[in-house]
Amino acid sequence: MKSLSHRQRYRRRPGALVTAVRLALDTVGFRYQKWGRAQKCKRGDWIVDNGQDLYTVDAKVFARTYEEVSRGRYRKRTPVWAELALEDGVISTKEGHSRYKAGDYIIFNQRDGRDGYCMSAEMFQELYEPDRKVERADGTSAPATSRRTSAGR
Repeated sequence: MKSLSHRQRYRRRPGALVTAVRLALDTVGFRYQKWGRAQKCKRGDWIVDNGQDLYTVDAKVFARTYEEVSRGRYRKRTPVWAELALEDGVISTKEGHSRYKAGDYIIFNQRDGRDGYCMSAEMFQELYEPDRKVERADGTSAPATSRRTSAGR
């Protein structure tokens, strides 16, 4: 039985900023409970608040996928690839393991399905929109073009 729908490309909605603080203390990090499982973060990771949820993001992933728009406020600048979960399950993340339910989204920072996490459908639809850009074979992207019919549609 297939547990996920077809993977599609999305981008963060323009106004969906996060507040984030880097864990730049002399620490080994900490463990916490989230998404039905134990999670962990380490020195240099980011503590992120998207207005509805609080979580941590690996330092390298944050540097690659976010850009600062003002002091402490960040925008996710890279696309994600997401699938609708058709049944309950667990996904391995950089922070640990996360449980998801049928109807939640499984999101990946990499097109090939690496660096994944999960999110409720309600939250995902509020934060993300389909990305209409077309990805070229060399990894760059261009705006999708629409073909006009003779009727001009």
